[in-house]
Amino acid sequence: MKEELTTDQQIRRKTIKAFIGFGIATLIPVSIWKWITKSPYLNNALAPLRKNFEFNEKLTAKLLSNSRLAPTFPLSDVPKKIRSNGTEGLISPLEKDYKIKIESGEMKFEITLDELKILPKHEIIYEFKCVEGWSQIQHWGGVKFVDFMNHYKVGQKDAENLFEYVGMETPDGKYYVGIDTPSAVHPQTILAYEMNGEPLTNLKHGSPLRLIIPVKYGIKNLKRIGVIKFSDSRPKDYWALFGYDYFAGL
Repeated sequence: MKEELTTDQQIRRKTIKAFIGFGIATLIPVSIWKWITKSPYLNNALAPLRKNFEFNEKLTAKLLSNSRLAPTFPLSDVPKKIRSNGTEGLISPLEKDYKIKIESGEMKFEITLDELKILPKHEIIYEFKCVEGWSQIQHWGGVKFVDFMNHYKVGQKDAENLFEYVGMETPDGKYYVGIDTPSAVHPQTILAYEMNGEPLTNLKHGSPLRLIIPVKYGIKNLKRIGVIKFSDSRPKDYWALFGYDYFAGL
């Protein structure tokens, strides 16, 4: 018969086993991390991370539909002080005769903010999410992007098809985003000129006109829109050039 272990011996044995198990378990993620960090770069990101971004993009794109809406909230949930994220493209002085340049195929023209405001106003109260790790319920008002497209007859490649992408830039060209068209025409995507029921005046919040796109992280919500382009070529994207996820979907 085996000699029974004392309580202290049993505790000691279990402790040793636990430390061994913990050590082995630690080696697995460390090995994976070493493999990732030694991998080559692909489109400004480590290859395994870029492949993961691409997989997430395909998955999120398949889930995206006009019936899949971001949750909305009552006006009472909106704080008085609205947080902002980043000032890229907002440093240069804004021209007094501010206009939005539109490019769609062979079409090139400009519109004023007043001309845009003629279209039906749409408001949304949703949870803005930033890749920095914070989120906040915010209240925005403006024009549905799809209404803008239909009114000015832009984004249409031919009688049956839309261009695949929408590119946007600040007037000084220092900040820019690329948006897939299905996300742009989502019913909650708006060209916003109001925040908390008041005209946008604070440059940090993107005055006089910005993009609000609830199906994307904040890095895609371009502030101070100066140019809107429609094309089948994937537009350049500021943060994607630094290795961030191009799709940036929620």
